[in-house]
Amino acid sequence: MAHPKRKTSKARRDRRRSQNFKLSMPGIVECPQCHEVKLAHRVCKRCGHYKGKEVVSNDN
Repeated sequence: MAHPKRKTSKARRDRRRSQNFKLSMPGIVECPQCHEVKLAHRVCKRCGHYKGKEVVSNDN
């Protein structure tokens, strides 16, 4: 079996492995109530609605 002629440096090894750990874009959707962009499956920070119901009151 073949074996490496030289030691692979940590930088070269980590550069090669970094392709496996790329971050993906989070799911960003539009809120159906206020039409503000928000993260999917989370309460809207602007209006406090989730799944058509107000779960957080925004009384300022």
